[in-house]
Amino acid sequence: MSDKFNLQSPPFNRLTPEQQQSLLSSLDIAYYRAGEQVLCNNQSGESLFILMKGVVEERSADGQEIHAHYTNDDIFDVRAILTGVVKHDYTALEDTLTYLLPKSVFLNFYHLNGQFAAYFDNNLSTRQSLIDAAKNQQNLAEFILTKVDDSVWQPPLILPPDQSIQEATVFLDLHHYDAALIRLAERDPRRYQYPDAPPYSIITRTNLLHALTLNGYPLSAPAADVATFPVHSIHDGDFLFNAMLQMIRHNIKRMVICRGDEAVGILDMIQMMSIFSTHSHVLTLSIARASSIEELKIAAGQQNKLIRNLVSQGIRTRFIMDLIATVNEQIIEKAFQLIVPPAMYHHCCLLVLGSEGRGEQILRTDQDNALIVDDNIQWDACAATMEQFSRTLVHLGYPLCPGQVMVNNTFWVRTQTGWRDTLTQWVMQEGPEQVMHLAIFSDAHAVAGNKALLAPVQKHLTRLMANQEVILARFTRPALNFSSPLTLFGNVKSSKSGLDIKQGGIFPIVHGIRALSLEHEVTEKNTFERIQRLVHKRVLEQQTADNLTEALKLFFKFRLQQQLEYDHTDNLLNIEKFDRTERDLLRHSLHIVKKFKQWLAYHYQIRD
Repeated sequence: MSDKFNLQSPPFNRLTPEQQQSLLSSLDIAYYRAGEQVLCNNQSGESLFILMKGVVEERSADGQEIHAHYTNDDIFDVRAILTGVVKHDYTALEDTLTYLLPKSVFLNFYHLNGQFAAYFDNNLSTRQSLIDAAKNQQNLAEFILTKVDDSVWQPPLILPPDQSIQEATVFLDLHHYDAALIRLAERDPRRYQYPDAPPYSIITRTNLLHALTLNGYPLSAPAADVATFPVHSIHDGDFLFNAMLQMIRHNIKRMVICRGDEAVGILDMIQMMSIFSTHSHVLTLSIARASSIEELKIAAGQQNKLIRNLVSQGIRTRFIMDLIATVNEQIIEKAFQLIVPPAMYHHCCLLVLGSEGRGEQILRTDQDNALIVDDNIQWDACAATMEQFSRTLVHLGYPLCPGQVMVNNTFWVRTQTGWRDTLTQWVMQEGPEQVMHLAIFSDAHAVAGNKALLAPVQKHLTRLMANQEVILARFTRPALNFSSPLTLFGNVKSSKSGLDIKQGGIFPIVHGIRALSLEHEVTEKNTFERIQRLVHKRVLEQQTADNLTEALKLFFKFRLQQQLEYDHTDNLLNIEKFDRTERDLLRHSLHIVKKFKQWLAYHYQIRD
């Protein structure tokens, strides 16, 4: 099979024709079954591995840390050949076929061919520098606990609604500001359109320049006509971390600081970066700077260390979830940018689904994604590109989905019109499989490409499901299918393998709230945000919402603690490890879930 070896891929394209022939004649082939050890810590490195198919995981010798996943055409373990000793354990995660290049042949190429050697020297140097930089990430907890106050924002300039463009320009120049707020008039219709937004628009020097030079506005025109509304805001006293998340997610440079409805300050990205400068962690900046999948993999590999550090510091689980959701989104978006051809990037939209779409995944689990393609585009290479993207995510530490809910499955790749038609069919058919698909898609969140492609599809799903009591009853039923893990006397019930907290606690809340959100046209994706919106719409009482929120946070916290302790990503809790207080909290929270399920059954008239 050496005749199928790709000599055009780096670094083998740097070999001379004679060296390439020597390589082909020296190659051997090895096969490993899923779960089989490929290399062990402390053994001697005798071959370079070039993967043909399958997935190999690299773990630290103590098994506590995953360093990398290798897939098609990936190379390992150069370090073992150069140093003589394997430092980590390598295990086949699925049936794997690999080329083996003998150490003596590799070293001959390495010492005689400078370009071939430079590839590995530069790669190892870059990798080590990135790893060294990542090891310096020590101060994130301190940053997260910093609150927004007048030490981090500057007082705002606030203009009246009738200020002209000329007057606004003079005002900004006089005060040496780059932006000002314009207070909306009492009867401005935008205040009714966005009742939750602060009653201000924001105008920047760029707005003014474009208005005059590109759009032909006269100097006498109201500045309010070219200002941006609504503005992104955060409350004085909130955590600076939340401001950072909003700036990253919405790609904005400024945020308004409010006390109630009154604007008291403006926080801009320059100030944010100056605060960041004393914290070497800035993981999102490493992701943004990544120009290759290898650099991106180094950044992605730091997440579990980051999570362990935050948990050990006592940081709240909700904070950790928000941070990791943002980091995951940045990693996946960057990978998509690096894989998808620039000509196609703005004609498709990558969606993340399930817990990733809701922003409720902490430790990385299976991939769950889909793709929307512009109706007017013919993309012949789409399937091949999505296969490459899925494999790239494996390389970055996101395992393949056993249920094939991924973009390398054409079932989850459709045009915008195709998705609308498919959603209609799923709603009409109402079978268990279709209900599962609807649940998965209802959490869809756009992370890369032309994100505007998702909105019409989401609106179509909302129209299909809103106030459809019969359909929603079938949709909700899975939330009631799993019995509550409580004994007849109300104590926590667990099997020998443990208590499945997803089935017994998390899923009933998440899916029940998802159903209510579809019924009442709630557009938020995160379960906690959906709960609050349902309170605002008077669907849930505040006490019920508070109880569900606290119960869900507790379930996520207990699951994360045991996942980190036992180094797994499943949903089983070993309640033998719980002290009396934790058992009481768990029992109380499971009773809240049981009561919520009873309420759902009554609300949707679901009878066994």
